[in-house]
Amino acid sequence: MSDKKATLKIDGMDEAIELPIYSGTLGPDVIDVGGLTGHGMFTYDPGFVSTASCESQITYIDGGKGVLLHRGYPIEQLAEQSDYLETCYLLLYGELPNKEEKEKFVGTVMNHTMVHEQLVQFFSGFRRDSHPMAIMCGVVGALSAFYHDSLDIADDDSRQVAAFRLIAKMPTIAAMSYKFSIGQPFMYPDNSLSYAENFLHMMFGVPCEPSKISPVLAKAMDRIFLLHADHEQNASTSTVRLAGSSGANPFACIAAGIAALWGPSHGGANEAVLKMLDEIGDVSRIDEFVARAKDKDDPFRLMGFGHRVYKNFDPRAKVLKEAADEVLEELGHKDDPLLAIAKRLEEIALHDEYFIDKKLYPNVDFYSGIILKAIGIPTSMFTVIFAVGRTVGWIAHWHEMISGSYRIGRPRQLYTGQPQREFIPLDKR
Repeated sequence: MSDKKATLKIDGMDEAIELPIYSGTLGPDVIDVGGLTGHGMFTYDPGFVSTASCESQITYIDGGKGVLLHRGYPIEQLAEQSDYLETCYLLLYGELPNKEEKEKFVGTVMNHTMVHEQLVQFFSGFRRDSHPMAIMCGVVGALSAFYHDSLDIADDDSRQVAAFRLIAKMPTIAAMSYKFSIGQPFMYPDNSLSYAENFLHMMFGVPCEPSKISPVLAKAMDRIFLLHADHEQNASTSTVRLAGSSGANPFACIAAGIAALWGPSHGGANEAVLKMLDEIGDVSRIDEFVARAKDKDDPFRLMGFGHRVYKNFDPRAKVLKEAADEVLEELGHKDDPLLAIAKRLEEIALHDEYFIDKKLYPNVDFYSGIILKAIGIPTSMFTVIFAVGRTVGWIAHWHEMISGSYRIGRPRQLYTGQPQREFIPLDKR
């Protein structure tokens, strides 16, 4: 914080308005415009792209420099030296755990991986061809009907239990939504496995034979979860905070986040990458589509390149590029036409002057799409996996808000409708 002030002069007003300016640890200063309501005015900021809606200590992004920090730690260091559950601990509690703390945390999470057996019956109410994200919205929201003992948001212990349950059960519910869609029996979690291994076991295992999980694929899956764990005040996280500001229970808030993430402009980007590769169809057509992407009059866009926030490079993409190379080598998918297209597009984007000048580098969605496709995960599950990884970020932000001072969210508007007018009886219209 600082004692700096901004002075706002408005036509028609004799006196200027003084607004306090606050400084954070990193990033630009913010002007507190809350006092404007006393003068009968609001600010107008569609999409809230220039508005800090809250104060947070969890994640910091500098898009111009390609920086992503979780509690001060660069994402590259966490991805290379940590794992998903350790990063979960960091996001929730603010510090990296020691060995004993990590073992206790991981053990607690793994002890919550099963879901209430009655919840299994909930799936039969969905159509077999339901989108997995539709199932996730319904089932996660329904958790509040099964776990009444963790709904007291004013109680710190209840919030902790809800956090453990959500982090632990999301992979189980995600895998169940996939198994339901293909008619296979649900696989119970195996708590002897790591978080990522357990997810792959529940996704691809069958009761009639033991699961065989590649360490390379498990490591790549863990990195995908870790690199999607949090991304500051994005649309879904802001939705969770807004829902939580009303005092809604944590399961309902996370379900709201899942719904926001489902949008193609948010969580559906890696799914859009695969649809684009499918549209291109063959390596021989790449030049044609690249030319279309360069044509400003052509509506076609290359998905998975560039980023709305990162104007230089996406720090997460560097890590996933390495993971993608390891997965493709492990699986030997040299003859997969879509993956061949992806690798060629990557080569063009990294060397073509047009892409370099426009900063259209392959982003995290591009590489995660390649990895998930190679592992054998259908595109309809891509956003579900994003939701699994992002759950801890949603919970961390929800917990930060609920445990501090907050008020119910109430955005304002610029009204451009009809002014007040008199009602006209039906027989006179």
